[in-house]
Amino acid sequence: MEIFRNLIAWQKAHQLVIEIYKLVKIFPEREKFILVPQILRAAISIAANLAEGTKRKTSKDRRHFFNIAETSLEEVKYYIILSTDLNYISKNEENDLFENAREIGRLINGLIRKS
Repeated sequence: MEIFRNLIAWQKAHQLVIEIYKLVKIFPEREKFILVPQILRAAISIAANLAEGTKRKTSKDRRHFFNIAETSLEEVKYYIILSTDLNYISKNEENDLFENAREIGRLINGLIRKS
């Protein structure tokens, strides 16, 4: 089994990707080529960079990929705010996503400190 699957941060990030995939299905058709690909790309980047970071040999390399995951998380947070402001998702959905995002952020920070 791949080591990254054991990371709670990766598990939570992967779950966030799945949640976002479900949410964007209800976005207006006009967002199919604008907002939807952006938020999906950023969300996928979180989990992908956590996975890639686990295979890096040096602490510096691991921290680099964990930092990219962290910045992608911030990008996702912005897209969540935008989606709420455009009335594509509810305030409750925003709050749930932000709660998950904050937890992922804490976990990523822990990985960065341990690297």
